[in-house]
Amino acid sequence: MKKPVDIVTATFDSPLGRMRVAASPQGVCGVWFEGQRHQADASAWPTVADHPLLQQATAQLTQYFAGQRRPFELPLDLSVGTPFQQTVWRALQSLAFGQTCSYSALSAQMGRPTAVRALSGAVARNPLSIVVPCHRVLGVNGALTGYAGGLDRKAALLKLEGAL
Repeated sequence: MKKPVDIVTATFDSPLGRMRVAASPQGVCGVWFEGQRHQADASAWPTVADHPLLQQATAQLTQYFAGQRRPFELPLDLSVGTPFQQTVWRALQSLAFGQTCSYSALSAQMGRPTAVRALSGAVARNPLSIVVPCHRVLGVNGALTGYAGGLDRKAALLKLEGAL
C-alpha cells in the first residue's frame, strides 16, 4: 500500500472489535480492524478524534453496526492502490447490502474472467473494510474465505446484512 503523508486517523470500538479509520484530504482512505492483515502502518499518522470526516465515517459505521445504514455516503480516496486494485475496489462497491458474489463472478463482471487470482489479492488488500464491502465476496459454493479481518468477522458482517 502506498502511504500518503497527510493522513489523519481516529479509532473507535465497534461490536466486532477496535477499528481505525484514516482520512486524507481527498476522503476516507482506510478502515481497519485492529490486527487486520494488510493494514497500513499508522504509527506516523496523527490521531485527530475531532476531524469532521473521521467523525462522519465513525458515525456511519456505528449506524451500519446498529442495522440503521446500508449504503455509506462518504468521499473515498482509493489512491493508495494500484490502478488494478482501484478497479477491483470500485467493482466491490457495486455489491449491495446483503448481496454476495464469488471471486470468479466478480472477475467475470469486471471483464477479466482469467484474473481471479489477481482479483482475490486486490480484494484482500482492500484498505476500506466494510465501506468497500470485500466481506461480500465468497469462495466457490458460497464458502467463507479470504477476509483480512478474520473469518469470524466476515461471518458476523454477512449475518448482520442477512446474507447468512
